[in-house]
Amino acid sequence: MLEKMGKLALNAKEKVELLSTEKKNEALKKVAEGLIRHTDAILAANEKDMKNGQDKGMSQGLLDRLKLTEARIKDMSEGILQVAGLPDPVGEILEEWERPNGLLIQKKRVPMGVIGIIYEARPNVTADAFALCFKTGNVVILKGGSDAIHSNAAITESIRESLKEVAITEDAIQLIMDTDRETTSRFMKLNHYIDVLIPRGGAGLIRTVVENSTIPVIETGTGNCHVYVDKDADLKMALEIIVNAKTQRIGVCNACESLVIHEAIAEDFLPLLRTALLEKKVEIRGDEGVCRAIPESKAASEEDYGTEYLDYVLSVKLVGSVKEAVSHINRYHTMHSDCIVTEKEETAELFLNSVDSACVYWNASTRFTDGFEFGFGAEIGISTQKLHARGPMGLKELTAYKYLIKGKGQIRS
Repeated sequence: MLEKMGKLALNAKEKVELLSTEKKNEALKKVAEGLIRHTDAILAANEKDMKNGQDKGMSQGLLDRLKLTEARIKDMSEGILQVAGLPDPVGEILEEWERPNGLLIQKKRVPMGVIGIIYEARPNVTADAFALCFKTGNVVILKGGSDAIHSNAAITESIRESLKEVAITEDAIQLIMDTDRETTSRFMKLNHYIDVLIPRGGAGLIRTVVENSTIPVIETGTGNCHVYVDKDADLKMALEIIVNAKTQRIGVCNACESLVIHEAIAEDFLPLLRTALLEKKVEIRGDEGVCRAIPESKAASEEDYGTEYLDYVLSVKLVGSVKEAVSHINRYHTMHSDCIVTEKEETAELFLNSVDSACVYWNASTRFTDGFEFGFGAEIGISTQKLHARGPMGLKELTAYKYLIKGKGQIRS
């Protein structure tokens, strides 16, 4: 079955990579319309997944990732329309120069080819991944988890139907319906058909893919994201950023999981933090100073400082300086997104330049680490590695390049 899908993807690749920008945009608009048209069917399928998840005792954070609503489907559709409206990077000449022998050398942006994506209970990834891959002339094979299989199938079927309506191969997107681990393991070995593999999910999934894939992997990271409240912070702003970053959506990789506070403001800030977080029913796990100031808090373990909770839990640490904050963050974070709240530019610049993360914020919520919010229309994932791509991966990150060498009969002596 997987071999057949690989061959279908290669056949589709030859057609999709030759599509004009106009034709790709026409198809994307049709796909966006199709999602809205099929909202009832998609929601019905998602209801099955939600019920199964609740029956299995899935956490609130994961259920939130899994859940689709009419508004979220509209957001998926809007994201696809935004992708359609973005410049097409394919064909861009990145560099061009002429050699003394008259050879003209051009560095041109091209599709990657066939992209494989393995992801967990995030049905919105199905639409986002297709839109970005298709716009960049790529074909995609999706391997979602069992928790979202009905939702993923309904979204994929809607996309394939829309492609057929505009006379484009439906195999520009394929979904693997087998959800067992053996199928996933075999999928990771299809290097004869797939050019790059992108995992999206928890630490366990990403580690498994990185360690077992024979296909080149772009690692998208888990999010142990930090907010550091400096001694020169606007405390009201800090509270608003923390509450938003922690509680606006708890089940996402850009949610704040760890808080670092300068001890010089602890006496004033911790009572305010206590009120704000208890109101949102957030469990606090802190060091000795935090536990003294907030009686409801629990003592934080070493593991707590490095945990992506995806729940109403927050680790809190007091530090004596911005350098100590940076050291703590660089030790425990996942190189995803970290923030400083301060009114002092010099301190902010030190933090921005020293924290080794894909996205580093000054006075803004980590929740903005998102392709949609960055103006990419959508994202294929948040890369926390340093090779090829880092941070929200939009259109350009889904392309490679090749050299075109144009001559007039030159031969090498």
